[in-house]
Amino acid sequence: MAGQKVRVKIKGFDYKLVDQSMSQIVEVVERTGAIVVGPVPLPTTIEKFCVIRASNIDKDSREQFEIRTHKRLIDILQPTNKTIDALTQINVASGVEIDIKL
Repeated sequence: MAGQKVRVKIKGFDYKLVDQSMSQIVEVVERTGAIVVGPVPLPTTIEKFCVIRASNIDKDSREQFEIRTHKRLIDILQPTNKTIDALTQINVASGVEIDIKL
């Protein structure tokens, strides 16, 4: 797999879990002998929702909620077969999504 690049994107709502799984991935990749570029923090997307508190009166009384999605990007240069196998076998915390592109 000489000359190839693997791109790993990590998404999650809790930044501590995202950073923990990111460091776990970097550790596994470095152990297999590949070169790691990153992690690069991508912009956090914020979704805001406005909900009326009362069901039938007081439209002026509202509650606001938001969901923050934290993202990180890791590039792996010169991956080996061991690196790909280790990435597919890795277990991360629930609530963290990993997208691997070859």
